[in-house]
Amino acid sequence: MNLKDYEYYRTDLGVLYHGDCLEIMPMLEPVDLVLTDPPYGLNSKMQGGTWGKAYSNGDMLKWDYVVEQGEFDKILNMGNFQIIWGANNYTTPPSRCWLIWQKPFLNTLSEFEMAWTNIDKPSKIYKSQRVSKNNGHPTEKPIGLMTYCLEFSKTKGIVLDPFIGSGTTAIACERLNRRWIGIEIEEKYCEIAAKRIEKENQQLKLF
Repeated sequence: MNLKDYEYYRTDLGVLYHGDCLEIMPMLEPVDLVLTDPPYGLNSKMQGGTWGKAYSNGDMLKWDYVVEQGEFDKILNMGNFQIIWGANNYTTPPSRCWLIWQKPFLNTLSEFEMAWTNIDKPSKIYKSQRVSKNNGHPTEKPIGLMTYCLEFSKTKGIVLDPFIGSGTTAIACERLNRRWIGIEIEEKYCEIAAKRIEKENQQLKLF
């Protein structure tokens, strides 16, 4: 198979591939920034009265697994720079710069999340609400957070998200006029992502 066989959706700035990132990444052109939120095996740990608990017995069991360290290392080597949410669940090189997403306090949910980076800057805290309207993906990140990550990195080349889910990284790239590549293994999330990106571009054309 070649890259064209995996292509699911395309814009002027980017392309969404449907498939396993480990199969697709070796065929990609060099990228400048890897910005992603990989699965890290929380499905069985979701407890209490949160909305996430409903996913723990659903399809989240299929894809919310801990990526093997060797596979994770391949992702670390994909770009010049990396911002990887949830990388504290893996073994990473020492870093001067961790990003913290501080969220409003709720008894049954985490108050913050951490992103490992290889960027030589001081660590930073970004404060924002959780996603106010879920688009069908249980671990969706806010567009504002991913936009902040892109601006913080100050990179200008291609952005890769090998676990793009419902497409938030792509939407942030479209808003900032950045080239992007997204990969998603679950087709239903590819469909959600494509619809969200298409809607975003239609709105951008109005301005």
